[in-house]
Amino acid sequence: MHTPIDNHNLLTNPVKRLLISSLAFLLLYLVAYLLEPQAIYWKQYFQRPPLSILAEWAVSFAFCYTISVISSFINRQLNAYLPWTVSPGKRLAVETVLNLVINLAINFLICLSLVYFSRNASCLESDNVATDEDTRIMIQWYVVSALISVMIMGINTGNFLITNWKNEALRATELKQVAAEAELQAMKLQIDPHFVFNNLSVLSELILADQQLGYEYAENFSKIYRYLLVNAKKDIISLEEELKFLQAYIFLIQHRFGDGIQFDIKVQDDCRTLFMPPLTLQLLVENALKHNRTSRKAPLTIRIYTNDLSELIVENNRLPIEKPIHSSGIGLKNIRSRYGLLSERHPQLISDETIFKVILPLLKR
Repeated sequence: MHTPIDNHNLLTNPVKRLLISSLAFLLLYLVAYLLEPQAIYWKQYFQRPPLSILAEWAVSFAFCYTISVISSFINRQLNAYLPWTVSPGKRLAVETVLNLVINLAINFLICLSLVYFSRNASCLESDNVATDEDTRIMIQWYVVSALISVMIMGINTGNFLITNWKNEALRATELKQVAAEAELQAMKLQIDPHFVFNNLSVLSELILADQQLGYEYAENFSKIYRYLLVNAKKDIISLEEELKFLQAYIFLIQHRFGDGIQFDIKVQDDCRTLFMPPLTLQLLVENALKHNRTSRKAPLTIRIYTNDLSELIVENNRLPIEKPIHSSGIGLKNIRSRYGLLSERHPQLISDETIFKVILPLLKR
């Protein structure tokens, strides 16, 4: 299974954050200059003491860096509580408002501090009341810094959307691969000579002994093939449909093994409309038959039931065969892989000396 691309690897990366902050710093001065290139502020800019210029640059860069950190933090929090996939319009509005409000608060404090200290340093006025020029500069500063804040938010958001799109593309590719594996597994069952031979042998015996039973056996045999052909390529299928298929599969198994195998199926009605990957139950029943012996005195019992957590449990008693068959674990691996692509909930496997149990989460469409 692929490792998802980190959705937050742009502004949370220190080096890239410094680069973005530097770009924002340059744009801050460029846009401010373009808004009013003839202002006295720019004409006398480099006539100021070098320390004053450096101090202003330091404050401006710190502002840009702070905005990038805050924007990244807001983005991460909203990804958890209000993802783009849930409500993109609301997410855009909330993120924009939060960034602009915080930007305004920080900008206001910085401007007040600069005005206050500049007046104290020059001893111009004792009451420190802002002039119209101060107000104009503060408004201009806020407009420019708001644009910078939106730009940083756009970069972070664009990074999230692009990486999320890449992740979805990877997931789709992997899902096709896993579906192909499931299809191959189904095709393997279809052309398995032992599977065909065993069932045809049972069918021929039943036709000679009981034509009606032979007809029912052939009908269930055809249901299995039809289900495999129609549903093997699907990502999910309802539990109701999976159980109907399983009943046909159980019909064949019980006529092959007789009293050596028993099934106990108790599924809540409200769970039957939930979903799971197709062929999951068949793979688990096949796995139980492969690794356990069956006999009338000590039958293999397979229980299939649901719990209050919308989970389906497939459980069997352990009756290990004398010569264990080597298993590649493809069936269980296939189930885990498909669940991993469909949901954050994963199958759980519980095994001890007496019981083998698989807990399958049932999914909503």
